[in-house]
Amino acid sequence: MTWSLVLAILLMALVTYLLRMIPLVLFRKKIQSPFLNSLFAYMPYTILGAMTVPAIFTATGHVLSAVAGFVAALVVALKKDSLLLTALVACVAAYVTELVLSMF
Repeated sequence: MTWSLVLAILLMALVTYLLRMIPLVLFRKKIQSPFLNSLFAYMPYTILGAMTVPAIFTATGHVLSAVAGFVAALVVALKKDSLLLTALVACVAAYVTELVLSMF
C-alpha cells in the first residue's frame, strides 16, 4: 500500500468518527424543539432517498429498463406490499425490459 492510500483511509476514518461524535458532544440534553425532533426523525429517510434514487437510474445498461424497474417498484410499494415482493417485481421488470431492449 502506498502512503497516499493509507492517508486517505485514515482521513476517511477520522471524518466518519467526527460526524458520529459531534452530535453526541453538542447535544447532551434532550432536544425540546418539535421542529428539530421532526427534522432529525425524517433526515435518515431523506438522505437514503438522495443516495438511492440517482443510483437506480444508472444501475442497468439502459435508462429505460431502470425506469421500468423503478415504476414497477413504486406501484407495488404504494399498494403496501412486502419489501421482498417490491424488490423482486422491480428486478424482474428491469430484467425483462433489458432483454427486450437487447433484441433491438
